[in-house]
Amino acid sequence: MPKIEPRTLSGFMELLPNEQILFNQMKEKIQKTYERFGFLPLDTPIIESAEVLLAKAGGETEKQIYRFQKGDNDLALRFDLTVPLAKYVAKNYGSLSFPFRRYQIGKVYRGERAQKGRYREFYQCDIDIIGDGELDLINDAEMPSIIYSIFKELGFDDFTIKINNRKILNGLFEGVNQKDNSTEILRIIDKIEKIGKESVIEELRKLSVEEDQIKFIMNFIEIDGTSDEKLEKLESLGINNETYKNGVEELKSVIKNVRLFGVPEENFKVDLTIARGLDYYTGTVYETFLNNYRELGSVCSGGRYENLAEYYTDKSLPGVGISIGLTRLFYKLNELNIIKADKKSISDILIIPITENLEEPIKLATEIRSLGINTEIYLNDKKLKAKFKYADKLEIPYVIVIGDDEIKNHKIKLKDMKTGEEKEINMDAKEIKIAIS
Repeated sequence: MPKIEPRTLSGFMELLPNEQILFNQMKEKIQKTYERFGFLPLDTPIIESAEVLLAKAGGETEKQIYRFQKGDNDLALRFDLTVPLAKYVAKNYGSLSFPFRRYQIGKVYRGERAQKGRYREFYQCDIDIIGDGELDLINDAEMPSIIYSIFKELGFDDFTIKINNRKILNGLFEGVNQKDNSTEILRIIDKIEKIGKESVIEELRKLSVEEDQIKFIMNFIEIDGTSDEKLEKLESLGINNETYKNGVEELKSVIKNVRLFGVPEENFKVDLTIARGLDYYTGTVYETFLNNYRELGSVCSGGRYENLAEYYTDKSLPGVGISIGLTRLFYKLNELNIIKADKKSISDILIIPITENLEEPIKLATEIRSLGINTEIYLNDKKLKAKFKYADKLEIPYVIVIGDDEIKNHKIKLKDMKTGEEKEINMDAKEIKIAIS
């Protein structure tokens, strides 16, 4: 029978066990941080009705959605975790307590061109706070404190959470008579980190923005100084536009309360180039950068939106949220050797039976596991040397050999595989736990 080549589709990530261990550790740290802030877990279906997922889709988004028929059903794979959240909140509105704080960590699917570090299947780690009719602005200030906690937990110190407000930009565009082009201008400005100032100016010209308007816009987004200095300069510009004024006041309030949440000054700042091109962001927006690895781009982003579920309900459900693209982040950190996948096993102890009486080794393993220690039994019929080689290759910290004499005397030797030291102790799970602590 001809053999089929074992291959993985382009744009889908598979990891070796040592890499998967590290990936899972990162995912667990993010999850535990979300839970520490009181967010509730949510898991929505990967497959949804195409009608539900495509309610707001259009343009490139719709082209990238995996869509298929099954019988009479028109189905699609979820594109992100926000649209399923909107559906979920609208559907379960009467059963939820507001503000509804949820986290979801799951795979999403985008049929875009696969590139290095960009996947068609990838994990997103999202949190959102949804209000019923209204949501106080202080919730926007809590998000940077969560971002800060996550990246500290992941082992980073030198990172910056950049904060802006889209109302400021929208008000600016209204003031220079570019309201109709505001969405497209925001998309162009949002790319300034990637393509640079001159390319942004050229794209604005192609949009038929006049030279004096371009100059005003560029001078605006290049306002420098500390966060407080930038806020002062925004107020002193004298732009007489209500949207603009509201945006400045909101940004001032958010910055004030970010400090209240204890985020250090060196880890956040006002950045007027942060536009977040997605249409549904209406107020505060965030982008997070690792300062020594700017080539990674934003590693966590999000913002405020005024009506999460407008396509599913007439109820007003404003919210604020952030998202981490974990698969891409892991790939990039691993590629740059910023993180190291050096843990080859999750076992703390390997028990090697050298007796036909497996009852005692299995019983001991069960007792050790009950104390929260990951314990593996080597059950294959190999020579003792091969069994130790297995433990050594996987870098399992401790090995216990149990033979007939050990069972008879109720004594075992616990070998530290790193130092080679052996300790003789009673064949007792609690004593073993103390010995490896």
